Amino acid sequence: MKIVLATSNPGKLKEFQALSLAAPDLELILAPPGFNPEETGSTFVENALLKAREAAKLCQLPAIADDSGLTVEAMDGRPGIHSARYCQGSDADRRQKLLLELKDVPIGKRQAAFVCAVAFVDSNGEELFTCEQHWPGQIATSESGSNGFGFDPVFVPLGEEITAAQLQPTAKNEVSHRGQAWRRFLNHLATQKSPSL
Repeated sequence: MKIVLATSNPGKLKEFQALSLAAPDLELILAPPGFNPEETGSTFVENALLKAREAAKLCQLPAIADDSGLTVEAMDGRPGIHSARYCQGSDADRRQKLLLELKDVPIGKRQAAFVCAVAFVDSNGEELFTCEQHWPGQIATSESGSNGFGFDPVFVPLGEEITAAQLQPTAKNEVSHRGQAWRRFLNHLATQKSPSL
């Protein structure tokens, strides 16, 4: 089955292909260059649906999208759906801003969670499946690790003493918000072999 992954980022395609090794019949392709729909939703699921529907419309194929971000309790859930736009600049700039905002928040009060929503639509943009998964943890006081991306170097998963960026990719995929959400999608796909796709 050919499905458009609603992103033009080859890195994200590679990550989702790795998560899909157990589904050899699934062929993921990138959205066309320049794909960048406006994320006007108020939730992760709404934004994932917006992206999936735009990709389906452009490619006339079923489409899957994810929308993810970091929620921090001491910051009233920010940056949340605005994680990628938390500040101008690079991932490193966003991590530094986060650490600065939390500099007076003690260990034990730095609870956070990564959130990932997945939305799957048919070639007409009709919603077929959505889910949202959380990966709880806390924000470290400094960066560590070189694996992963985004806020991984400052996020310490619950039960771990190392950051998400210090986990091996395969270990991270087993427990991460994105890995959990993608496995739920694959389970859905395995039980819903719909001819309308």
